[in-house]
Amino acid sequence: MNEYVTSLLGILLSALLTENFILVKFYGICPFMGVSKKIDTALGMGMAVTFVMAIASAACYAVDTLILQPLNLGYMQTVAFILVIASIVQVVEMFLKKTVPALYKALGIFLPLITTNCAVLGVALVNVQKGYDFLRSVVNGAAGGLGFTLAIVLFASVRERVNKADCPESFKGFPIALISAGLLALAFMGFSGLKIF
Repeated sequence: MNEYVTSLLGILLSALLTENFILVKFYGICPFMGVSKKIDTALGMGMAVTFVMAIASAACYAVDTLILQPLNLGYMQTVAFILVIASIVQVVEMFLKKTVPALYKALGIFLPLITTNCAVLGVALVNVQKGYDFLRSVVNGAAGGLGFTLAIVLFASVRERVNKADCPESFKGFPIALISAGLLALAFMGFSGLKIF
């Protein structure tokens, strides 16, 4: 297998499993806890974050390569990346409001909060730190978003079951959700021993 394709496959698997942004790196916990009460809402949020992460990875790579690095403005990466991400989120928000108003209402305040989701900024900064080229950056962004989606949908399915279960009064609601998140993160830590290419 071609070495470049192997590296892309390694990036894909590591972003999904061994370096999952939510369950391993603990980025993006706010929407993870806030939008994971129902599977359909969690899936919608996951798809929105995946789209934003993939597009943001491409756009931030272009901004860094074409503007910041040639002008020796590397110290402005975080500010520039946040501006790029905010612009992309605005477009996604307007698109969802026009085409899928039910999902737009269900996501509520968490949709504009994608702008400040540290997982989205984190993937752009990881791409720069690891020196990924354009295609690797986009693959890492899309795979990171898919890992986010996997984690939030799994957690939403666990929460739906746990909310119907009989548990002590002191554990109902948020405490049992935190315990469930911890157990899910622990399960994903099992992938850390996986050697990916």
